Amino acid sequence: MLHLRLIVPPDRTDDAVRTIEKTVGTTHLVVIPGAARDPAGDLVLCDVAREAADELINDLCALGLDASGSIAVENVDLSLSKRAEKAQEDAPGEGSDAVLWDQLSDATHEESTLSVTYVAFLTLATMIAACGVVLDNAILIVGAMAVGPEFGPLAGLCTALVRRRPKLAVRALVALVAGFAVAMALTVAFSLAMDAVGLFTEPKLHGHRPNTGFIYAPDWFSFVVGLLAGAAGTLSLTSAKSGALVGVAISVTTVPAAANAAVALGYGDLAQTKGSVEQLLLNLLAILLAGTLTLLAQKFFWARQRERRASRQTV
Repeated sequence: MLHLRLIVPPDRTDDAVRTIEKTVGTTHLVVIPGAARDPAGDLVLCDVAREAADELINDLCALGLDASGSIAVENVDLSLSKRAEKAQEDAPGEGSDAVLWDQLSDATHEESTLSVTYVAFLTLATMIAACGVVLDNAILIVGAMAVGPEFGPLAGLCTALVRRRPKLAVRALVALVAGFAVAMALTVAFSLAMDAVGLFTEPKLHGHRPNTGFIYAPDWFSFVVGLLAGAAGTLSLTSAKSGALVGVAISVTTVPAAANAAVALGYGDLAQTKGSVEQLLLNLLAILLAGTLTLLAQKFFWARQRERRASRQTV
């Protein structure tokens, strides 16, 4: 269940209440006249099944409440109520399948910002991966994958393409390109510093690396895994199962490929640099393609669900 807290101008309260009451899957409706002070208005509270929330939010926005009032949405972790159970049963579909498009846009907008924290995480992840490729240590590679925050801008770009939000697309693309550029440049400097103190050596990079050699040797498996990871990551975001993102993060070689390219570039190994960059771009493309197709499929699925429900109501 989700909890909605609305600040509604008094002249639109009746319309907002009617909209909530006609939406299948809502319950626990509360209206407190004149409770809001900034902006002034009535306070309207209700609970709604997740699978009915997107339609309700769109209808409330159509009343202009997002401009003249406020619409706040919170997750309800526990609701001991027979009415809540009935609302979830009446709502069409399953809550785990539902997509809250405004919530997704807001979340990916934040994750797609080129901030100091984002660049710091990406740089640290790339440096950890650099240690992993030189030492041929799979544990460090996995750790670097888990630390990397690059899926945020990728998800933002997918969302922007599906929802036709050019500003979000530009923001995500800038964060992705600039973030990797800065992280790789700093990792080149890090690698040279590690070489200067004798912790990195060129023979280790060029030696037999059974655990990490795949990083600079892209193939069709890399693309397939990127597609699967992109779909899984997008589903984890839209279904609020964020724990699955960890599995997505450690399944694609984006950060390790960037790290290998940086270390190889520092030693002047253009062959490994080229292979690593190809691996990076291949995985980014696969994730972007799969994520966009997954969102389009979910959008189509819920549109069909609404059509079926509307046809039942008219019969």
